[in-house]
Amino acid sequence: MKKKPVLVRTLKDLRETLAPYRREGRKIGFVPTMGALHDGHISLVELAREKSDVSVVSIFVNPTQFAEGEDLDTYPRTEEADIARLAAVDTDIVYLPSVEEMYPEGSVTNVRVEALSDLLDGIYRPHFFYGVATVVARLFIHVQPDVAAFGQKDYQQLQIIRRMVRDLGFPIEILGGETVRDPDGLAQSSRNAYLSAEERAQANAISTALNRAAKRIELGVSVRDALTEARSMIEQAGFDRLDYVSAVDPETLQDLPDAPVAEGYEGRLLAAAWMGKTRLIDNLGFKRS
Repeated sequence: MKKKPVLVRTLKDLRETLAPYRREGRKIGFVPTMGALHDGHISLVELAREKSDVSVVSIFVNPTQFAEGEDLDTYPRTEEADIARLAAVDTDIVYLPSVEEMYPEGSVTNVRVEALSDLLDGIYRPHFFYGVATVVARLFIHVQPDVAAFGQKDYQQLQIIRRMVRDLGFPIEILGGETVRDPDGLAQSSRNAYLSAEERAQANAISTALNRAAKRIELGVSVRDALTEARSMIEQAGFDRLDYVSAVDPETLQDLPDAPVAEGYEGRLLAAAWMGKTRLIDNLGFKRS
């Protein structure tokens, strides 16, 4: 029989709950989420559990990463179902802070990871990664984990968190979990719930285009030619708007030159496009043979 996780909603209760584990020297693993959990989230919880003794998952829809007119008010909130899913994988503690708990009255302190936050998604959502870095830093201070797991599906976010941890000296090992995909290749995302049946049938074109571009680059086709074809595939598949398809250095996120990459080089393809009112992102690694 699966045990029920301990539910805590305040920083005070969280620290009291974790204190006995800390005294025993138990290793704490952490997965921050905004809820509406899918198999990708659960894979991160399982990854964190493999590397720790005590698992903590937070559910908090962070208002500072939403701009005016975005889907803060309509973002799916499924707390009861989320807790049931976490119980099924033996999560120890679920942290459910309020906005007031995360951002006390008069709070003016924010975290900015410069440069990395201003590329790719940062061009189209300039507020987003500053909100992400701020809330993750606050959650790290609340939970004080030894390890924390983030999905590679949000690759730019993962690299930003890694840089923040390095720069600020957080004593936390950051784990990058593999992207979990539906059978047709679409990366799982809470926002996939917004897609109509017709849109969902077309949405996997973004992963198909990235897979083909990766294979072409690995075979020596120029970055420019591979990206040109990938953009065309996505645009012709029924997406309403293409924000970007880019081939970048996996650490700096800087665009690669248009020429073929060097043998043995490992890079990353990233894309963002709109299917109706839903913005989908995806990414894929490649290595030139």
